[in-house]
Amino acid sequence: MKRAGCLLLSFIAVAPAATAAFYFLSPGSESDGAPGRSSASASAHSPEKDKSAAEREADDKMIASLPPGLAAPQKKELAQQIVASAENSTLDWRSAYGYIEDIGDGQGYTAGIIGFCSGTHDLLTLVERYTKGHPDNGLARYLPALRKIDGTDSHEGLDPGFTAAWKKEATHRAFRDAQDDERDRVYFDPAVRLAKLDGLGTLGQFVYYDAMVFHGPGTGPTGFYGLREAAIKEADTPSQGGKESAYLDIFLDLRRKAMRTKKAGIDTSRIDTAQRQFLYDGNLSLKTPLTWRVYGETYRVR
Repeated sequence: MKRAGCLLLSFIAVAPAATAAFYFLSPGSESDGAPGRSSASASAHSPEKDKSAAEREADDKMIASLPPGLAAPQKKELAQQIVASAENSTLDWRSAYGYIEDIGDGQGYTAGIIGFCSGTHDLLTLVERYTKGHPDNGLARYLPALRKIDGTDSHEGLDPGFTAAWKKEATHRAFRDAQDDERDRVYFDPAVRLAKLDGLGTLGQFVYYDAMVFHGPGTGPTGFYGLREAAIKEADTPSQGGKESAYLDIFLDLRRKAMRTKKAGIDTSRIDTAQRQFLYDGNLSLKTPLTWRVYGETYRVR
């Protein structure tokens, strides 16, 4: 998933280009490597780390005074559904816990709800953190191999049993919870926090989150933090006195360009007929009902 595409690229190959499948669900019920996420995505340097303890405490107080935005339970569920429509061609994001496949994007195995990759450090981090609390899990024996191949597309030491072990482990609630926690720790929470500090509403918070998922939290020109810095050079954020819609329009322009820099001809409909459409509709609070299109398929959430 995320980075210039992990799961995205595989589903482009299978998603119908011009069909109109309709899905009705209730919101209650992403150094930069070759196409994809930063090779050190789970440990990338965030600008937040440069702040003093006093500055972070002040930020915490300010954020606590704001509406929950994308962090509200229904909006967070909606966010996972929109991301899953682009990453998995479905709104049922929970169906991806046991997913694992090498999609040939140079990042090894892509797996789980947010497309953790064996070549981009985040899959290794997930298994390491999970193993601390569950040392006898079925993936623990692959840790030496995962450490050895981290940053590459190699399967050395993983085949033939790793994919079966992942799928089996995903049947356990503890591992599903671990995937949720790692998604939030590395992608969702940092993206939403920074969006709020930038003065962005719920849509803007989602725009940051989807960019974090797809590009990874890297500081290079096609990583999330790099894209944000580039956008700020062109327009003020709302917290700097800028207009929210103008800033987001520029951020999406830069993100679209970054996607095509990584993969010429890549489908950018997750921006063109989803996020930008929400923006042009003036739906800055990401209100439902919501309709969008990705890869020619239409999705609706009531």
